[in-house]
Amino acid sequence: MTMQQIYLAIPLLPLLAAIIVGLCGKFLPRAAAHIVTITGVGVSFVLSAYVLNHAMTAAPYNETVYSWLKSGNFSFEIGFLIDRLSAMMMVVVTFVSLMVHIYTIGYMAEDRGYARFFSYISLFTFSMLMLVMSNNFMQLFFGWEAVGLVSYLLIGFWYTRPTAIYANLKAFLVNRVGDFGFLLGIGLVLFHFGSLDYSAVFSVAPQMADTKVNFIGDTYWSLMTVTCILLFIGAMGKSAQVPLHVWLPDSMEGPTPISALIHAATMVTAGIFMVARMSPLFELSSTALSFVLIIGSITALFMGFLGIIQNDIKRVVAYSTLSQLGYMTVALGVSAYSVAIFHLMTHAFFKALLFLGAGAVIMGMHHDQDIRNMGNLKKYMPVTWITSLIGSLALIGTPFLSGFYSKDSIIEAAKFSTITGSGFAYFAVLAGVFVTAFYSFRMYFLVFHGKEKWREIKHDGAHHDEHHHGLSPTEDPHEPGWVVKLPLVLLAIPSLFIGYLAIEPMLYGDFFKKVIFVDSDQHPAMYALAHHWHTIFHSPAGMALHGLLTLPFALAASGVGLAWFFYMKRPDIPEMIQKRFSAIHCILENKYGFDSFNDRVFAAGSRLIGNKLWLIGDVKLIDGVVVNGTANLIGRLSRVVRKLQSGMIYHYAFAMIIGVFFMLSFYTLKF
Repeated sequence: MTMQQIYLAIPLLPLLAAIIVGLCGKFLPRAAAHIVTITGVGVSFVLSAYVLNHAMTAAPYNETVYSWLKSGNFSFEIGFLIDRLSAMMMVVVTFVSLMVHIYTIGYMAEDRGYARFFSYISLFTFSMLMLVMSNNFMQLFFGWEAVGLVSYLLIGFWYTRPTAIYANLKAFLVNRVGDFGFLLGIGLVLFHFGSLDYSAVFSVAPQMADTKVNFIGDTYWSLMTVTCILLFIGAMGKSAQVPLHVWLPDSMEGPTPISALIHAATMVTAGIFMVARMSPLFELSSTALSFVLIIGSITALFMGFLGIIQNDIKRVVAYSTLSQLGYMTVALGVSAYSVAIFHLMTHAFFKALLFLGAGAVIMGMHHDQDIRNMGNLKKYMPVTWITSLIGSLALIGTPFLSGFYSKDSIIEAAKFSTITGSGFAYFAVLAGVFVTAFYSFRMYFLVFHGKEKWREIKHDGAHHDEHHHGLSPTEDPHEPGWVVKLPLVLLAIPSLFIGYLAIEPMLYGDFFKKVIFVDSDQHPAMYALAHHWHTIFHSPAGMALHGLLTLPFALAASGVGLAWFFYMKRPDIPEMIQKRFSAIHCILENKYGFDSFNDRVFAAGSRLIGNKLWLIGDVKLIDGVVVNGTANLIGRLSRVVRKLQSGMIYHYAFAMIIGVFFMLSFYTLKF
């Protein structure tokens, strides 16, 4: 096969598998659904790994595959840009997708929509690959919208549950807000740069750095600032940044495998990838970078606080995802794009591990998701316990584990940055270390240690999903089968080692050379990081050993220790704190009021406008005037005419005489 054929095969194999299973799933044996889709995604993963290896030595591939439309001087094309950034993303997407496909065999074994689910997740893999492989804005937008569509289908997969339908509608509408900004940004690129091709846009971007545009009145705006902020608004929706984050926690209504695939490892990182790919544009606007930095800082810190009070195991991990996406966004804001991508990669592995581990716990607990009903599961689920421990340690940034290298690099980049807002960002990511450690190990201790609380609970028959309602006091949790445990083990391996192996080439080597652009004079964070590495750390081991003496490690250890003390030794203290600070707890319980505000202002406002338009436009104008008004007018005319049709011959004779009189009068006056 030629390299172009390999590039085509990587996204098309999952698409072909999705079509076969989606259209023919009812007529094929049940096992065919996972055999076909796993084969397609598995081959894509192998080919992606080959492409990454090839990209390490070959020049980037940037070619048009298909011309879709030409309009005047504009050309809209399907094309691939295969460099080390896209090749690395392809490997991450296909590997995590493959693990989720295997895991799904066990998790969805009894579900009636078995084939439909496999078709959806394979279609999602195709959409995400088209996004990361694109070499132009049009194809980027196609992949962007396609992953949003499949996310909508997967969140509402259990469509008989009202909460799932509400969640997928919420995700769809919130993402439309972000996508509207994204589309406006692409429109500005096309209008002012005259092309949607990345290389063409990036080559002329420096010449447009000082260009001003006028939208309203006499005010002129920097074209680059407006364009970058609009593009980032798209990332705010897809990557769930404040205030467009509200859809992600509710999306946990979907099956757990899609939580790992879409809302931890791939789709929500599309915005991070997009901004990194657009680094030649963002580097030309410090204002846009400050906007990115502040939004990321708020998300990293304040979404972490919400994880502290969650009792649904999946929602704890969901708020952790929001916080970590904020960390990645902070890295983007300080121009440490390679660090953001590095954390994207490490986070994909350990967060997918945590979500799949949470799913294994839910299966073992007969689909009870409340961590207050668990405890001592390490005794019954040893593989899930040890892999979840690895994921939690990686998440909090334990030295030598993958999360440490990427997370500490973000903290240091924020420290060294001089951009507006970097001081607040440094505080936010530093405080977030303690918060992350606290809520992560709160969940870990409540689930895997302590008393076996399910034995103490009198079940009231309340269902946690459409099939199950948790353990009875006499039942024991159980470890799932090998199709669930194997992905956990395979994801635990990169969660342990990938940061140690990849930090030097990705951050301080040539991995992203000529792929990511940074103006070191204006934004010196990466230069300072590299200097720190070469003069103090020298190696990944040196960084980890140095990390044991730093403030982030002390904060993480404090968070773990406090979680252990509160929830293992003195569980009465959290209850006392909750009562003492009930106002703060109420604010956190209401998620800072974002959902209430959206419901009362946007949702209620939209309904009010819709009702008024219905009453005025439909009822009064269309029904009242056009439809019923026409009928009423005809009725009135008919009643008038009916009076003239009396049936009396002298009435008709009189009418004829009057008519003749008027005709004679008319002709007399005329002539």
